[in-house]
Amino acid sequence: MLDKLLPGAAHLQNVHPLIVHFPIALLSAAVLFYLVAWVAKSDRLAVIAFAMLLAGTVAGAAAIATGLYASQGVMVARSVRRALLHQHQFLMVITGFVAVVLSAWALLQRPFPRRLRPLFVVLLLVMFGVMVKGADDGGRMVYDYNAGGQACGQPIEFTQ
Repeated sequence: MLDKLLPGAAHLQNVHPLIVHFPIALLSAAVLFYLVAWVAKSDRLAVIAFAMLLAGTVAGAAAIATGLYASQGVMVARSVRRALLHQHQFLMVITGFVAVVLSAWALLQRPFPRRLRPLFVVLLLVMFGVMVKGADDGGRMVYDYNAGGQACGQPIEFTQ
């Protein structure tokens, strides 16, 4: 049934690729909305940023869990596993940890901490930077080292 409903997903080795984009989008949007809320002094935008931070943190936990589970079966060379997969895992766990800390802080001082706000913003930016580097490592494994498996043979022939 999955192959009829989602033919692309039917070829996946695990669900991790279906989940990873949600925390990336939500946490990135949270950073953007918090920055704009800070500059514009907008409580309304801070509420939106807060909701995105919480949703991104929950989605990030799911992405980390599915990624750690999937990592055992990723078919890449040991050198790729050592150089990229382990770094990807480390960076994304750090991202998740920082997201949890920021979410807890924002929950305690809803929606945008006033006390030590510049530190909160710096941590948001650090989280974003670590997440971008970790996501890049994940993308490199998929596109440079075929960590997604043989779902799509190379080269891809053009068909109409």
